[in-house]
Amino acid sequence: MAQPRHEQISLSETPWYHVVSRCVRRAFLCGIDQFTGMNYEHRRGWIEERILALSGIFAIDIAAYAVMSNHYHIVLRVDAGRGMDWGVDEVLKRWTQLFNGPPSVQRYLARADDQEQMSAAEIAQVEDYAELYRARLHDLSWFMRVLNESIARQANQEDGVKGRFWEGRFRSQALLDEQALLAAMAYVDLNPVRAGIAHDLQDCEFTGIARRIRNVASDQPPRITAESTRSQAKARPSPVLQNSSSSDHAAETGKLRSERHLKSLQPAPLMPFDTTARFETSIPFAFEDYLELVDTLGRCVHPRNPGHIPKRTPRLLVRMGMKTESFAQQSSNMLKAFGPVIGVPSSLYELASKKRKQRIRGIRIARAVFGQRAA
Repeated sequence: MAQPRHEQISLSETPWYHVVSRCVRRAFLCGIDQFTGMNYEHRRGWIEERILALSGIFAIDIAAYAVMSNHYHIVLRVDAGRGMDWGVDEVLKRWTQLFNGPPSVQRYLARADDQEQMSAAEIAQVEDYAELYRARLHDLSWFMRVLNESIARQANQEDGVKGRFWEGRFRSQALLDEQALLAAMAYVDLNPVRAGIAHDLQDCEFTGIARRIRNVASDQPPRITAESTRSQAKARPSPVLQNSSSSDHAAETGKLRSERHLKSLQPAPLMPFDTTARFETSIPFAFEDYLELVDTLGRCVHPRNPGHIPKRTPRLLVRMGMKTESFAQQSSNMLKAFGPVIGVPSSLYELASKKRKQRIRGIRIARAVFGQRAA
């Protein structure tokens, strides 16, 4: 039986999640259509840019992603504390980069003079809207809703059709600890290699790891602090608001803004790696160690190298107490073997006790992959 969404996403348990969204009927709507021969590879770039652009507006940081021909993966962190720190004006400016907002919000943001002419009741209403938007700006479901709706709208417009583009709602998996985060990131970054469409990490187009490698190769600073990421997003000028001629339809939200406007949003940087940071605030690994791990694992999971086991254990697996052979053998089906929660055995047992459940799916694979040291 499927779990309710509120049970799958609980920020009190973890801010880290792996999410997957698939095209309807798993058709290659972002690749080469087998029936028509049409090439839709460019849509993978749409999705990549939109993921990063929305990260700069929502209180959500992206650790890894992979956009494939009929689905995409994201590993992300929801920073609820950051969203709660935003003031009313900041929340409204962020929200109206995505939605027109009701007339009262547009009027509030348009000019400072208008605010003085607004009644106390109108200002109170705007503040109520701000509280609603604040909650949505650190809500994973709203992040995915805006992402999928905007891409579906753009693709349908290109094809001149109507109807569903995505196959129902997205799937999510909570990542309880560093081992789970490492496993999810490596799985996601190596999707093109595992599928046999990339030979190595440099060929992994539309992935987080490829973007990180390009940044390093172009002499951009590979370590961007989380604080600088936030300040960059905050420093972006808010768009000029347009008056809506329609009635206050969906009053608390307004319409999703035009694709022309959404394309102008600037992508936010990926989350930084920082070995000195806590699990709650940054990716707690060294980038060099992570790069060594995915490069080594990529040689093992590529379809042309079945059964290949490297002689040297990557430093990151040593630190985590995990064996390379076990990790490589289980990596292709690892996330599928877990249920809505991924973690070391001790994390899964603790969660089961907290939820008063006798068992949580994934204990067996957790023991095999993460080892007894993590239990």
